[in-house]
Amino acid sequence: MSGYSYPTRADAAPDGVGAPALRVLWLPAVLGAILAYLLYLYPPPSIGFALAGGLGIVALLFLAIARYEIAVGIGFALLGVVVIEPAPVDVLFAMVMAVALVTGRFDITRAPLLITILIIAFLALNVLSTIEAVDPNRAAFFLATTAFLSLFALWLTGFVNSANRARIVLIGYLTAAVISALLATAAILAPFPGGEVFTYGGSRAKGLFQDPNVYGPFLIPAALIVLQEALEPRLLRIRRPLKVCLFLVLIVGVFVSFSRGAFANLAVALAVMFLVLVIRRGGARQVPAILLVLAVGAIGVFGALQVGAESAFLEERSAVQTYDTDRFAAQRLGIELASAYPVGVGPGQFEALSPVASHSTYVRVLSEQGILGLVVFGGLMLATLLLAARNALVGQSAFGIGSAALLGAWCGILVNSFVIDSAHWRHLWVIAALIWVASTLRSEAVWPGS
Repeated sequence: MSGYSYPTRADAAPDGVGAPALRVLWLPAVLGAILAYLLYLYPPPSIGFALAGGLGIVALLFLAIARYEIAVGIGFALLGVVVIEPAPVDVLFAMVMAVALVTGRFDITRAPLLITILIIAFLALNVLSTIEAVDPNRAAFFLATTAFLSLFALWLTGFVNSANRARIVLIGYLTAAVISALLATAAILAPFPGGEVFTYGGSRAKGLFQDPNVYGPFLIPAALIVLQEALEPRLLRIRRPLKVCLFLVLIVGVFVSFSRGAFANLAVALAVMFLVLVIRRGGARQVPAILLVLAVGAIGVFGALQVGAESAFLEERSAVQTYDTDRFAAQRLGIELASAYPVGVGPGQFEALSPVASHSTYVRVLSEQGILGLVVFGGLMLATLLLAARNALVGQSAFGIGSAALLGAWCGILVNSFVIDSAHWRHLWVIAALIWVASTLRSEAVWPGS
């Protein structure tokens, strides 16, 4: 590894405090506006809760100013805690991004120009579609969430400008995923007091997410990245057997979510990743290791399900469910709404017009932002897919985060998005940003075949 050099780009400002005073003054104003809007949407909290929350926000702000990279690492470690909206991770990253903005470290130019244009166009169409909203408060919140995650992805593309920062992101994400998988799997296979917090109805793992169908897919990119790390060590300074164990923990965690979408996501992601690894120059030598890891994973999943007597439930979940008819009906309604409302019904308005959620990212976008919105959003997803494929074929990693894993993860997410609304998944925007990072680097400057 010491024989390779990384392309680096200096920050526009040092990690410490040093922004001009007038620019720093914008930070309290921005945070105040955010808090005012949240208080408008939600009932005022108790004095004690408000005081504790205010002190917490101030502490996070000072952390983001004084220890910028540490704050980012903590943020990624909190990715698995999404029991409320906005989630704690959103608050922390809002602080980090605000600090980056006022200190000159929000480098939007690092993202590919086409990607930036598509994001701006999609947000503009979201704003336009609000004219048809029947629930303005929900429309405003949904639009704000979309804008926040889009900006988060653009900020992350600028943040990851070295192997050290890629390692911060990877370790934080992996920590969140592994802890989520361990707690949720234990709550399903070996129930413990309080473990019901990590399950959905006591039968499906969900970690600290609101839905098993989000928890399961959240683990998959982490599993793929650590698997490629096991096959081609780069960023993680741990032994290969431990990497394989982490992969096994994450795979078992996916299966105990009993999410059919997550199963399809995982199958597609692994297939794409292994195909890329095998067709690369010298990839045939990795076939035995790949098959061994697959066998270990399969044995681990089978053993876990047998120990927990969950095989019958897995078989039941794999079959067609009675509520699938309602989901398909909701998707047909989404297409009808797109025909009746050319600019869409507005952000987050699908549930206001349908008794059942869309259960499809593409149907939601079509109904809420119209045909043009779907074209722009689809263009963003497709452009990211093409960049990921190019990265994988020419060997461009995101400063060591494997391009085969990123391509596999993105393909899995795109397939999963046909049966669930994924546009507000934080890990979707993380993977997209890492793909954009890799696309801006030269293949000869990173590990060959990465």
